[in-house]
Amino acid sequence: MGAGAIATSSSNTGYRHLLDPNRKWYNNRRIIALNGWIFLLLITSSTNGYDGSMMNALQSDSQWNAYFKYPSGGQLGLLNAIQNIGSLAAYPFAPYMSDGFGRRGTIFLGATIMLIATGIQTAAQSVGMFIGARFLIGFGLTFAANAAPMLVTEVSYPLYRAPLTSMYNSLWYSGAIIAAWTTFGTEFMRNSSWSWRLPSLLQGLPSIAQVCLIYFVPESPRWLVSKGREAEALHILAYYHADGNAQDPLVVYEFDEIRAAIALDRASVANSGWKSLFTSAGNRRRLRIILALGWFSQWSGNGLVSYYLKKVLINIGITNSTDQLLINGVLQIWNLFWAIGASLLVDRAGRRLLFLTSCAGMLVCFIVQTICTAEYFKSGSGPLAHTVIAFIFLFYAFYDLAFTPLIVSYTVEILPYQIRAKGFTLFNLTISCAIIFNQYVNPIALEAISWKYYIVYCCWIAFELVYCYLFVVETKGLSLEETAALFDQDGAAARRISVRPTHSDSASIKGSVHVNEKVEV
Repeated sequence: MGAGAIATSSSNTGYRHLLDPNRKWYNNRRIIALNGWIFLLLITSSTNGYDGSMMNALQSDSQWNAYFKYPSGGQLGLLNAIQNIGSLAAYPFAPYMSDGFGRRGTIFLGATIMLIATGIQTAAQSVGMFIGARFLIGFGLTFAANAAPMLVTEVSYPLYRAPLTSMYNSLWYSGAIIAAWTTFGTEFMRNSSWSWRLPSLLQGLPSIAQVCLIYFVPESPRWLVSKGREAEALHILAYYHADGNAQDPLVVYEFDEIRAAIALDRASVANSGWKSLFTSAGNRRRLRIILALGWFSQWSGNGLVSYYLKKVLINIGITNSTDQLLINGVLQIWNLFWAIGASLLVDRAGRRLLFLTSCAGMLVCFIVQTICTAEYFKSGSGPLAHTVIAFIFLFYAFYDLAFTPLIVSYTVEILPYQIRAKGFTLFNLTISCAIIFNQYVNPIALEAISWKYYIVYCCWIAFELVYCYLFVVETKGLSLEETAALFDQDGAAARRISVRPTHSDSASIKGSVHVNEKVEV
């Protein structure tokens, strides 16, 4: 893939030496403003987390169960899976929207669809209407979730790109927390359908914020350059990354690198189509990693607790719905704490160390959880049940080290611009397939073989550990274009020399831009 051509040689330190040591997120008003707009993008993940946690909690809500005649088995699986089926329906269109109409326009479309869907879900009069609304939520979410993390990684100040992009998936738990505690509170509305309608209504709040504010967010400089709008791209880079100084060495480096990468890919149409994902060795290496991580993120045993916590708790004798909702609410806060902490560590600890630590820790915790559950079935011991709960929390602490913060940020950073939207779509498609499989299989397997089903996940997590050890590549401290070079090493130096823009090329554009004015986006 040609984007690797513009990486700097190994003899220098890339963009790091170009950063102004006095320009920090807490003392520079333009970086503060940029991070504020990025937060608007990050809450896309909160919508997804809210949905998963809400559906988990509603299974313990007596009003919801009575209203929809106690769904179970296949119907319960469909109620959970339909959101991801809706996501699947949108995948063929999402990358073309992101690449054709821009990251912001795609987010606006997705948020609008989700806003309409939450209105239908809140007003549902039948299980069919509820299912249809959840299909639309998944359909809209695909558009927003395809574009939002890419825009985060493409517009962030370089020093904070990895932590901010890692926080995208970590904030899944912020939505989960709001849903968990909202449903915990509305559970006491025992004589009203608003016990589940109110949580459904609140699900639309992030979409309202995005519909109203998304066009104030700066567009991706990479997308602008790809559409020939180079002056606008330079304007945004200079305004937010260098206080309006288009001659700043960091801005010059970023702008030239983006232009070189896109110019090289334009020279070969084969570098931007779906086929290109499979035709080069570098892209096959990328797919080998991102598709595996997408599947691992949902098939590490977390799917049992994320969607069927009630059944897991019943297996260890915790049958009171209030206790179940309370455990769910505390678990989401615990998850957010660890996920945000790991997001802040990605550039210090590195991606590879976090993935390996995560897999090893999950394996140990899941084995202990399986043993304790098996022993509980023999003895019915209360302490064993409490031990299972403790190891569920420990399991998620290790899961949150890598598989919450890194799967999205690592995916978008190893994919070059020209195939980023398409590759990210395949990644999301893999996740949806894994979730749908889990949502249908898990309740059936739990009812059929109970705790013995946990043994399958013990074996699978062991496989994940070996796979990550063999294939995960470290990308700490590299720019997006330098990361591309890590996967496309063959002939990179020669191509770099032939495509890097000259200083005069960049200067001619800089001269036409008045970057000290308010940026127009």
